[in-house]
Order: sequence, then structure tokens, then C-alpha cells
Amino acid sequence: QVQLVESGGGLVQPGGSLRLSCATSGSIIRINDMAWYRQAPGKQREFVAAIISGGRTNYVDSVKGRFTISRDNAKNTVYLQMERLKPEDTAVYYCNVQGRDYRWISFNAWGQGTQVTVAS
Repeated sequence: QVQLVESGGGLVQPGGSLRLSCATSGSIIRINDMAWYRQAPGKQREFVAAIISGGRTNYVDSVKGRFTISRDNAKNTVYLQMERLKPEDTAVYYCNVQGRDYRWISFNAWGQGTQVTVAS
């Protein structure tokens, strides 16, 4: 069974920074795409950033130049470095990992979510 454990959320003032982490555990053979999504109160979950196994990244326009997604393949961990945070970045952030388990069966796993609040 694949499990994701997120950490790093919290309260930060506008203009501040936070770094989210998402560690993957379980009987995993391969991890392909790793991504972050977020859901603000009263809104649908939206894509934030993704990084594929080759290292190519993709971001939603609203975070380009402020957020950086990265991954440590040795640790099966994905990170989201968030800079120059704005109140509109306030949301619950979820990591998403896709890959194959020890049976070579595809999985699509979600973290439990971590709250990020940007307020003065």
C-alpha cells in the first residue's frame, strides 16, 4: 500500500515563504509524475505544479516565478518551495504521486493535505 505524508504547512505573512514536503512510502517500483494541488474554501481543487520523472516541470500561471517544485528520487519525496506568498495562496495543499507498485500495478495516491494560510 502506498502512503503519502505531507508536512511544512502553516501560517505565514504576505511576502513570506514556506516549503512543503511529501514523502512516499510503500512497496513502490517506480514513481512517474509528482504534483501539488490546492483547494481554497468554497472552491474546487486546482492544479499547482508538477514534475515528471525526467525532471520537466509545469506550473499554473498564478504561481510561476514564485513556486518551485522539486523531487528527491532517492527519498521518493516531492517538495514545493513557495516564495512571495499572497493571501490568495491560502488553501489546503495536497500532493499527488503516480507510479507503479511492486506488482507493477499503477497507483495514483493523494496526501492528507496540509493547510497553508497567508495572512498578516
